[in-house]
Amino acid sequence: MFKTRKKYSEQEIVEGCIRNDRHCQELLYKEYFSKMMAMCRRYTDDRDIAMEIVNNGFLRVFKKLSTFSFKGSLEGWIRKLVYHSLSEYFKKHSKYLQFLVFEDHDNSVNANALTNMYEEDLLKMVDTLPPATKEVFRLYAIEGFTHPEIAKQLSISVGTSKWHLATARQKLKQLIEQNSNYKLHAG
Repeated sequence: MFKTRKKYSEQEIVEGCIRNDRHCQELLYKEYFSKMMAMCRRYTDDRDIAMEIVNNGFLRVFKKLSTFSFKGSLEGWIRKLVYHSLSEYFKKHSKYLQFLVFEDHDNSVNANALTNMYEEDLLKMVDTLPPATKEVFRLYAIEGFTHPEIAKQLSISVGTSKWHLATARQKLKQLIEQNSNYKLHAG
């Protein structure tokens, strides 16, 4: 799994990281960096922002590594922590995604659905949108571009950009309502 002169087991790497062994930390980082970066780049085209998110995620990993119990995959555990950093970044640096799904004063969505919604749940829902719609929504809602800027960047009309945003909002509203109904029936 880890590429180095001496073969270390996953457990040896984790234990070394817990002891603050820089070599083990480097091995862990190098092993999972590209996968975590790829995950973050799905949400932002800005490599510097993705790098910041990944590095914050790995800082979180190293701080919490002593809590890893080897019951699931290490990669899945790391992915979860980096995903929390991703969600935290967009919550802190952009408009709240929940409010961007909806136009001002839109009361058509159950308020409880939004209250119980986590940022990462909404990001997962965004990921299910058709590619062009997802890209417009990402550029508008997450990265803060205007419709004219999006139109120019994607070589589409301003009207098409607005249509994709409206479509994204409509689909996300449906997904949020479905998620809310599922939670209400499952709980």
